Amino acid sequence: MFVVCGEALFDVFAAGDTPTGMALDARIGGSPFNVALGLARLQQPVSFLGGVSRGFLGERLMAALRAEGIGTGCVQLTDAPTTLSLVGLDAQGVPSYSFYGDGCADRLVTENALDSLPAETRAIHFGSYAMVVEPVASAQRAIAEREHHRCVVAYDPNVRANVEPDLARWRDTLDWMSARTHLLKVSDEDLQRLYPGVPHAELADRWRAAGVAAVVVTHGGEGARAYVGTGAGLAIAPVKTTVVDTVGAGDTFQAAMLTALAERDALSPDALHMLPHEFWAEVLGFAARAAAITCGRRGADLPRRSELP
Repeated sequence: MFVVCGEALFDVFAAGDTPTGMALDARIGGSPFNVALGLARLQQPVSFLGGVSRGFLGERLMAALRAEGIGTGCVQLTDAPTTLSLVGLDAQGVPSYSFYGDGCADRLVTENALDSLPAETRAIHFGSYAMVVEPVASAQRAIAEREHHRCVVAYDPNVRANVEPDLARWRDTLDWMSARTHLLKVSDEDLQRLYPGVPHAELADRWRAAGVAAVVVTHGGEGARAYVGTGAGLAIAPVKTTVVDTVGAGDTFQAAMLTALAERDALSPDALHMLPHEFWAEVLGFAARAAAITCGRRGADLPRRSELP
């Protein structure tokens, strides 16, 4: 059983001008929601732990969770509104975001969430801005603190500076999590933002010294590199595809990595520290193929297990 902690929201895309304004295309999203969706579509048992509104947008989120087979027993319902993320795409399909989320449901999770965690949980994923805004950040830290000795903890900072512009907050969270995380995935874009000019290998060495078993740095269209075992890192080539946009690509990569580890019976804190490079090459290759499928579609339309060899 996987548990994914964090935000569920609506990504709102511009869908063209109208005579009186602009048409909008609202799609269910949020990085942690996407990871949960990806795990479910890859046939992994998963529950979502986060705050969801009782309003009509929250009802739609709950319906989507149920329709995808994602467990809702860890959801905290509230009367607060649902976060909206306005998504703009550049000519290469790379997204930029504007958030409307102050006081919204996804930020209001309390430490009561600890009581809802299923006993059979084997891995917990954390990520994005729910790790740096309160009170949800404190609730999620409490989960990581209690569970990291028995469960695999996966973390993707997925920095959103327009939600929390204080980059020191993101760095402090990453450093705190490094002692409680087994699988750390981070984009080169986030590393450049948080640690400009610092070599990735140096950062990976720091986090692995703190206890991280594997640091995986994604490089968008240039592939990925995993810092595991010894040596300079394991490079994974990108999978060629026609890019529609990259929304959800990183979330797909994370869900697919976790799936590949689970399918190979390697989803334990001890196992992650002992896997050889050849094993990681298979895991990351699977993740890269999954991410390429998402990049070929509009929005975070993550692949199903039948689409991946």
